[in-house]
Amino acid sequence: MDRVRNSSPADASALLPFTATNLTEGWSFKQVHDDESGTGWLPVKKVPSMVHQDLIDNQKLDDPFVDFNEIKAEWIAKTSWLYRLHLSVPERHHDSRIALAFDGLDTLAHVRLDGETVLKCNNMFRTYRVDVTDLVKNKSEDHVFSLEVELDCALLRAREIERAHPEHKWITFNGEPARMAIRKAQYHWGWDWGPQLMPSGIWKPVRLEIYSARIADVRVDVDISRDYETASVRASAEVESETSELELKFFVRRVGKTIASSVVEVKDGSSVTTFEIGQPALWMPAGYGSQNLYEIVTVLTYKGRELCSETKTFGIRKAELVQEPDAVGKSFYFRVNGVDVFCGGSCWIPADSFVTNITPKKYRAWIELMVAGNQKMIRVWGGGIYENDVFYNACDELGVLVWQDFMFACGNYPCHPELLDTIEVEAVCNVRRIRHHPSVVLFAGNNEDYQVQESNGLTYDFADKDENNWLKSDFPARYIYERLLPGVIASEAPSIPYHPGSPWGDGKVTFDPTVGDLHQWNVWHGTQEKYQIFDSLGGRFNSEFGMEAFPHLATIKSFVTDPKDLYPQSHVLDFHNKADGHERRIATYLVENVRPVSDLPGYIHLTQLVQAEALMFGYRGWRKQWGENRRCGGALVWQLNDCWPTISWSICDYYLRCKPSYYALARVMAPIAVGVKRKHHDWSVSHARMPALSEWELWVVSSKMEDTMVDVELRFISVGIGKEIKPKIVKKGVTVNANGTTNVLAGTIDNVNEDSHVLAARVFVDNEIIARDMDWPQPLKYLAFPKRNVKVEIRDDKMHVTVDRPVKCLVFEEREGCHLSDSAIDLAPEDEQVITVRGLNSVEVPLSWTYLGAGEQ
Repeated sequence: MDRVRNSSPADASALLPFTATNLTEGWSFKQVHDDESGTGWLPVKKVPSMVHQDLIDNQKLDDPFVDFNEIKAEWIAKTSWLYRLHLSVPERHHDSRIALAFDGLDTLAHVRLDGETVLKCNNMFRTYRVDVTDLVKNKSEDHVFSLEVELDCALLRAREIERAHPEHKWITFNGEPARMAIRKAQYHWGWDWGPQLMPSGIWKPVRLEIYSARIADVRVDVDISRDYETASVRASAEVESETSELELKFFVRRVGKTIASSVVEVKDGSSVTTFEIGQPALWMPAGYGSQNLYEIVTVLTYKGRELCSETKTFGIRKAELVQEPDAVGKSFYFRVNGVDVFCGGSCWIPADSFVTNITPKKYRAWIELMVAGNQKMIRVWGGGIYENDVFYNACDELGVLVWQDFMFACGNYPCHPELLDTIEVEAVCNVRRIRHHPSVVLFAGNNEDYQVQESNGLTYDFADKDENNWLKSDFPARYIYERLLPGVIASEAPSIPYHPGSPWGDGKVTFDPTVGDLHQWNVWHGTQEKYQIFDSLGGRFNSEFGMEAFPHLATIKSFVTDPKDLYPQSHVLDFHNKADGHERRIATYLVENVRPVSDLPGYIHLTQLVQAEALMFGYRGWRKQWGENRRCGGALVWQLNDCWPTISWSICDYYLRCKPSYYALARVMAPIAVGVKRKHHDWSVSHARMPALSEWELWVVSSKMEDTMVDVELRFISVGIGKEIKPKIVKKGVTVNANGTTNVLAGTIDNVNEDSHVLAARVFVDNEIIARDMDWPQPLKYLAFPKRNVKVEIRDDKMHVTVDRPVKCLVFEEREGCHLSDSAIDLAPEDEQVITVRGLNSVEVPLSWTYLGAGEQ
């Protein structure tokens, strides 16, 4: 903050109100040395922007997302780029200040105004404000300024820093080790689901600000009484000014009405006031209550004249991370306003390799998908970016809880003083920006850096609390995660819980299932366990787990231009799958579970079915464990989304086309869901010999806050002929425990004397079906699928589906503009299911569909 002197102008009109001009248009750019592109100055459509997109807009670069074009774009990351804008500075006043505000420059930027250096930037994640008052006021009123932003080559500079610190152990899981040397989005360097493009640019807005005084920061701290009947709202603001006799007016508003206000004199550049709110409207996650939001409006005045104002939304809520000793070890779950919340949800990566292309509409569409899929939490992964404000706004408004990683991922980060200094500024900057969002309920120090420490035998003695020892060790980043970042949270956002890393648990090994959170990758990676036992592999909170699947055919055709490459193991398809060993891993899970096919549409369906099954087995079991004394506090699938059109672990692809797993998880996460399963039998170990008897169990889970009376039905239906092989079981008047699990039925299957059959469970409330589940004999490849009669009858915006025999994973086409209420469904005879289709024009061709075994008939 600049506070040069305190003085009072002769009258209020002498002070200029704060004005900000967004510098979005009129920019041009070129390669600094211009020795490869040979393009000279080219126009920029708009700022924010990135070099790759600007080259595409000027037809100087083919889309890197298509075919092998990623390779053709590699040269862009090996050079420096220059952006230029000619601008005039409007009204100037002898008492006003003039500043350039940069919300984000990626990454090593040198900013010049009329050739004079005004800023050198080394951190993509922080904001910069540069006072250029003296430089501007020395020029005439009609002077046209030249603003230049030179973006140095981050790739080469990072490698130089790496070489300059040979004493550090540069160890990573993904990308090259040099990525840890600078504060740039780590996924830019390539990841096991994304391309190596190394974009750069003016990635956030640039503004020219003119003011006599401005509000530099507004903070809201909320304290709620134990009975939630009253809330104390402390509002504080920091002011930058050279003028005295300023006042701040604070207004608390709800639904457009002012419910409290206060006027406070500005002293020593700050003001603070407290409001007591009776009967507060609480903010709750989706499915647990309303997403009530308040506004704090702060107005800076001088002698009654408004100079500057700022508005922030906030919610009245208390968020707790409950970690208490119990019979298993130590709990790990979230409690919001006294309500325990099972946090089923997803991990989030940046939704584009070029984040400036993600529109507010697309951000909101992603969060709307989560809510429609009954997901409660999204984890902003530590190798991407601190997300755009509209992302957090959407989470606030739609009720999705946010687990926010700090931007460190899969590496042993160095801690030389210059880097620590910029990391601290970065942390303060971003915590201040997002701390008012009620959706943000956790800050976590990093992603998998403690796993890097473990796997490489780096020094970590949890009992040693000497911070100097940490910095001198070969794992110095412990200082960041256990001293620097928690210190920032304690100072800037003390009401939001902090967790040192993901995974992490009280200094124990990161794979300890009794404490902390867990990344369970022994399905797919690691020991490649059968996905049917996913639930037995979990911990207290499963913050990563996953299974790969191909996207829908329309998405594949968006990046494969030659029809001859449209087969399962084509060169182009393998190039777009960045996961190490993906060929073997996909093949393993397919050959273990389903019969092989060679055509691409059939292959896509099988990979999607396996993903849906795998994730369902995990989610379903872990949600059951939630009701067993909070044994499992949540499950966040890796991953919700993609940053380009690809084959990955996402459950919805780059174009927001939902894979079958999205729908499978939505059913498991419904307010009331039923689960039925037979005990796992490892057919590989037993050489495909079935046991004489198989045990099965049926349970119902609920997230409702009150007990629910239901009826439960279980049918035993032959896979081959579609008939019930024995009488169904009906249990009426079952009380389903609130926010918990209710065990309902159990029994055995006679594998010797009974046909192969499914267990088809349904739950009714007032004779209406509210939940279904179906357990199939495993593995599915052993089942014969004689011809099924599948009928899809369209009536208005609904598809009525019936079958004569059990059907596995009936998947509908994901057409752009259409939204399905369900898909990837299992069906039983005499149980019509109705799918609502939103956005399908009546004159369009009906959606296509397929199911397991359809190609065999």
